[in-house]
Amino acid sequence: MEKKKKFNVPHVYILLLAMILVFAVLTYIIPAGQYDMMTIVDNPETGHEREVVNPESFRYVENTPVTLLQFLTAVPRGLQEVAQIVFFIFIVGGSMTVINETRAIEAGMGRLIKALKGKTWVVIPVVMFFFSLCGAVFGMAEETIPFVPIFVALMIAAGYDSMTGAAIVLVGAGAGFTGAFINPFTIQVAQGIAQVEILSGMTFRLVMYVCFVALAMAFVLRYAAKIKKNPTLSSMHEEDKLREDLIDLEELPEFDGRRKGILIVFVIGIIFLVYAVVTWGWYMDEIAALFLGMSWIIALIDKDLGFNSYATTLGRGMAEITGGALVVGFARGVLVVMNDGNILHTILHSCAGFLGQLPSMVSALGMYVFQCLLSFIVPSGSGQASVSMPILAPLSDLVGVTRQTSCIAFQMGDGISNILTPTSGYFMAALALARISFAKWVKWFLPLVGLQYLLGAIFIVAAQMMELQ
Repeated sequence: MEKKKKFNVPHVYILLLAMILVFAVLTYIIPAGQYDMMTIVDNPETGHEREVVNPESFRYVENTPVTLLQFLTAVPRGLQEVAQIVFFIFIVGGSMTVINETRAIEAGMGRLIKALKGKTWVVIPVVMFFFSLCGAVFGMAEETIPFVPIFVALMIAAGYDSMTGAAIVLVGAGAGFTGAFINPFTIQVAQGIAQVEILSGMTFRLVMYVCFVALAMAFVLRYAAKIKKNPTLSSMHEEDKLREDLIDLEELPEFDGRRKGILIVFVIGIIFLVYAVVTWGWYMDEIAALFLGMSWIIALIDKDLGFNSYATTLGRGMAEITGGALVVGFARGVLVVMNDGNILHTILHSCAGFLGQLPSMVSALGMYVFQCLLSFIVPSGSGQASVSMPILAPLSDLVGVTRQTSCIAFQMGDGISNILTPTSGYFMAALALARISFAKWVKWFLPLVGLQYLLGAIFIVAAQMMELQ
């Protein structure tokens, strides 16, 4: 008998090219429109200014449908626009390969695993809480990338799989980011644009944070227990057996002074990274420079590596992560064609007009759904706030929705999809480092994201019923 053909999820490149094609075709159907931009001061203490949409300035402009050449060049232009992210991924990926080549992480983690013995599950909620706190306080996102391969290797050695390792970092930080109570890149930007008191509604957000993190922990722990009991249930079972960075607890390298020194340099580097991001506002260029410099120091400590071997290892690490890095440029191509055809603002304007005709409770949920969908097109939290909040904040006054509720709709609509949408650069980079395909991650994550979207809707209803200010 002939075997039934299984449906294969298209490669992420194909999915993104299809999205580019769809939006290119829509530029021939949707009228071109444009909002004017205006400058606001979002931090009176520093005088920092931000470009936002003027919600009263929308007008239709001459149609500029995407040509064949514009469609074909969308990906190259997208890569140019996100070159900073792409090269950040290359440098961090190469540097982490150098660090892994020393086997210091393997030796240190192996000692930890042996110390825990049958209680390795304790690592999961503790690590997830740490990353959730980072996401809630300073919006940890790109900073999760170097941690992913570390915990992937740790979880595989502990009897779980690479999906568990990636999840405790990404899902943990993502849950904290969604239920954040301080995050300067989302909450404070949105509240500043909406002209509500900065960091108001703190108690409500703390409850959100606890609920989202508890849900995430329960989901990952349940999955981890299932894989621990029967590893073959993992969709990554075959791939994990072929990984080159597997840890054999019985053949671990000695955790000698040299490897301890390497780990100390790495830990100090990570702590310094967090401090620099929070205090000095470091971003991708500075973080990439830190990892590159850290790899040099580690290469000097590990005398066996040598200059030529260091260069070869660095290049190999960059090559291995090329596929994930290029996805960022493909994803940016979607926004490129929308801007070419001037349809992004038209879509925003139409959605705002539709929401204005609904009852207040339905409008509140409509704002939430709108933000959820918008996050797949505009993956940047501060960017999404700058585009949507100038429109939705005044609209909320007209439809009986509190501005605080509109801020919460943005916060959750933006946060939940950060580790689902292929247009999220750091997320795709993390998957590349974990060597998990986008299709397998989506299949694993969909049940949790469905629960998170439902939980978000409950909080929107609660905020509207309370008339949260």
